[in-house]
Amino acid sequence: MRPDNDTFLKALLRQKCDFTPVWLMRQAGRYLPEYNATRAQAGSFMKLAQSPELACEVTLQPVERFNLDAAILFSDILTVPDAMGLGLSFVAGEGPKFAKPVRHEEDVKLLTVPDIQKTLRYVTDAVSTIRKALNNRVPLIGFSGSPFTLACYMVEGGSSKDYRTIKTMMYTRPDLLHQILDINARSVTAYLNAQIESGAQAVQIFDTWGGTLSEPAFKEFSLAYIQKIIAGLHKTYDNETVPVIVFTKGGGQWLQAIASCGADAVGLDWTTNLSEARAKIQDKVALQGNLDPMVLFGSEEKIRQEVRRVIDDFGVVGNGGHVFNLGHGINQFTPPEAVAVLVDEVHRYSTSFHR
Repeated sequence: MRPDNDTFLKALLRQKCDFTPVWLMRQAGRYLPEYNATRAQAGSFMKLAQSPELACEVTLQPVERFNLDAAILFSDILTVPDAMGLGLSFVAGEGPKFAKPVRHEEDVKLLTVPDIQKTLRYVTDAVSTIRKALNNRVPLIGFSGSPFTLACYMVEGGSSKDYRTIKTMMYTRPDLLHQILDINARSVTAYLNAQIESGAQAVQIFDTWGGTLSEPAFKEFSLAYIQKIIAGLHKTYDNETVPVIVFTKGGGQWLQAIASCGADAVGLDWTTNLSEARAKIQDKVALQGNLDPMVLFGSEEKIRQEVRRVIDDFGVVGNGGHVFNLGHGINQFTPPEAVAVLVDEVHRYSTSFHR
């Protein structure tokens, strides 16, 4: 059943829209005082993510506060490798850590595609809980990390500044990395399909670290596996099309290749010119983005100016094909008032084209 406000879905499918829809990557997060209160109540990030009721609560918080056109499941991309038994934890000030990094042939042999309903039931339960709570107001987005991005954390054992460990594997034992990526791709396919079956109406693949690769390495170790995932996803569910968004941070130079991977939309960071991107792909897919998140630390006048610039950069409003978003996740120190200004200006300015 289509949501009452289905503009986000229409834009992804390049159908006519009355205005440009907007949602924000990491829109449920630490910049919101109500999120911080719920997280404190949960006791930890993982306890928050693993409670369907609390995950639902924080997913809806930005939708209640701002006039957003989509909700996105509150979870983490690292739930998949955690379900593989790698022992995920979050260390204050250091980010995610895995107790069992995957670095040797013996480690790779132990990897298996997790049983989603057994290991990640808390996520699918959260999806169904959120869909019910949304009561058909706006669409719900499900998501996962890309196989390469997940592999970065799995091999490095956590965050990395130079990706030395995984790139060493890539150049000395590419066969091992391909085995990891194949397992990751099959796991992500099952995971996203389970989210769709539980109520997600669109899905996004976060290829956060694909942009750290050279062009041939990106196509071999990242894009090829994203293509495999998309080929295995439900294209429709409950008689409705389920659009797929691929976001590769730093991937603007490979736009044409990404646009040919089978996705319905390509997310872009702030370094890419939207009008040039449209010309390159000839409107083959929708585009999502791409305001610099740091603009939200500017004055109200500057935020509104930059919002209008992005919309003008994309071009014709009303024919669909553009979802307004940031070029990366919202910064934790962002004033909530700035987000309200952004959302208001996206709707005000894009609607003005139809008056």
